[in-house]
Amino acid sequence: MPATNAQTLELLLEVGRLLSSKLELSELLTAVLELSTHVVGAESASLLLLDEKTQELYFDVALGLGPDATKIRLPLGQGIAGAVAKNRAPEIINVAREDPRWSPAIDEQSGFVTRSILAVPMLIKGRLVGVLEAINKRDGDFSDADLRAFEAFASQAAVALENARLFSSLKEERFKLATVFEQMTDGAALTDPAGKVLLSNAAASHLLGTELTDLVASLSAMAVTPSIPELFSGDRPVLDFAAVRKDPTLLVLEGRVTRAPLGDSDGRLFVFRDRTESFRQERLKRTFLSFISHKLRTPLAIVTGFADILLSELGAETEQPISKAVRAIRSQSGKVSELVDKLLSYTTIESSDTQIKPEPFSLDEAIKEALEALKEKIDKREATVEATATGLILMGDKRLVVEALKNLIDNAVKFNVKHSPAIALRAESQGDWAAVTVTDTGPGVPPEELERVFSRFHQVEKDFTGQQEGMGLGLAFVRKVAELHGGSAILSSKLGMGSTVTLTLPRKRDA
Repeated sequence: MPATNAQTLELLLEVGRLLSSKLELSELLTAVLELSTHVVGAESASLLLLDEKTQELYFDVALGLGPDATKIRLPLGQGIAGAVAKNRAPEIINVAREDPRWSPAIDEQSGFVTRSILAVPMLIKGRLVGVLEAINKRDGDFSDADLRAFEAFASQAAVALENARLFSSLKEERFKLATVFEQMTDGAALTDPAGKVLLSNAAASHLLGTELTDLVASLSAMAVTPSIPELFSGDRPVLDFAAVRKDPTLLVLEGRVTRAPLGDSDGRLFVFRDRTESFRQERLKRTFLSFISHKLRTPLAIVTGFADILLSELGAETEQPISKAVRAIRSQSGKVSELVDKLLSYTTIESSDTQIKPEPFSLDEAIKEALEALKEKIDKREATVEATATGLILMGDKRLVVEALKNLIDNAVKFNVKHSPAIALRAESQGDWAAVTVTDTGPGVPPEELERVFSRFHQVEKDFTGQQEGMGLGLAFVRKVAELHGGSAILSSKLGMGSTVTLTLPRKRDA
């Protein structure tokens, strides 16, 4: 007996409730086929989904059509289902065997006898998802009323299918994210705007405690840079931070906090790692270098002092073997003393608590002091130094700037193998900054070394520069001085044409 409109509507409402409760894709597809037979009173049903890459239809689930049905793939336009998909229009075929598009292959494989087919496209906002087929009307033929009901059902099924796919995709992405989150060796914690922990991984719990529920409370026992309020209320989307706890044991964390959208507010994602051992090693290295430097200064001062006394007694110009030996001792002890002084200067300036007290000073006077301190070396190499008057007044630590200039001029003289090397000092105003350049005519620096030379103890190969005096601290010291002043130190160079170091320092602002 045909269903009334009221019965059909009630059935579709019940079907809609059932479909909306299915989010697992495999369960949903089976439910769609089972329900589709009830909607139009069919013996069986099949669901062909669209492979968007190949633009082919394939059977995902087919009730009673045999296992081989799922191996069939139909290009759009081929067969009854292919025609429905291509035209985006439903079809009723009540005598399937008389339709030239019908293929008996599935019937032959499964033993099923297809008499009639009702096929409708499954569409979401005009986009084809698949084709749903009801097969063999139990009583009589498929009617226009069946078609309308089946279209309504297919529309519901398409929405449910899309939701299930999205749910499956979200589950997969969440699984990937959760796996990555847990496998991270870095600590990670997602918090709300107040710092309450919404999600954290094992590494974060290991570093900050198993009861990690409030990140603000966990960080409050540590010295945090920038401050905790800045981390949670700053406008910057990404911010690097460091947190140090001294008691009961040393813990040094370094990481990055990123703004994370959470509904109507912004949470924070903290990713951090344990840098305690690196911090200890760095501190031990600085302490060791400083300790060795201080221990060497006293015996070096004695060696240098007695060498001077012996030279005065023997006569500095005599060619006696003993005089040559003493002059060699005096020369080498002087070089070692210079290296020790540079090492001490660097270890001092590299200390994390080093701060400067900016005061106005003349850049021209600083250049003059640096040149006077290096006069002996410059004269010995018969170097020419062109220093154009700048008239600039800087704001900073004059002593440190003089030492930085000395290092730059010393390098320009020392690493130039040419006779009578030429050095040029220039400076120009750039708003609130002064760009000081020291240019030489030496061999230049290879492109791959332009940044490395600012690293501690790094030197370009001896075969390239012709010599390798010093410890590779000169440019590292220069950059550190620039950074302490809020500026920068950059090296530009062309092989065979010399190098230029540009030191950017703050100017005294005009009143």
